[in-house]
Amino acid sequence: MNKFSILGLLMIGVAIFIFINASKDVSTYANFKDAIANNNRVKIVGKLNKSIPTEYDAQNNPNVFKFHMVDDKGMEKEVILLKPKPQDFERSEQIVVTGEMKGEQFVADEILMKCPSKYKEEEINIRKG
Repeated sequence: MNKFSILGLLMIGVAIFIFINASKDVSTYANFKDAIANNNRVKIVGKLNKSIPTEYDAQNNPNVFKFHMVDDKGMEKEVILLKPKPQDFERSEQIVVTGEMKGEQFVADEILMKCPSKYKEEEINIRKG
């Protein structure tokens, strides 16, 4: 075998390895009921329950943030995010958490938030003024 054949096979092997590792982290969208039933890693879309206070102790445990979220089917669960509390979290309109159920709590290691647009806020202020 010449150098180009060996290099080509090596590149194909690396590409297959990368593809397999990337496909392991693919999570499906679900709700809390599905997450309980399937016990798999999922993404859940919902909203923050603002009537229950969030818990975050940046001094003693900066990588644990707890809050209550209501999914799109109306089921509420406590979410434990294994990251610091995101900035402007309470202002979010919608939350997407990625993780899995552990007992009665949803343990998440990723979060995406849809926050209100600053342009929307400016429009509201203009209409009021």
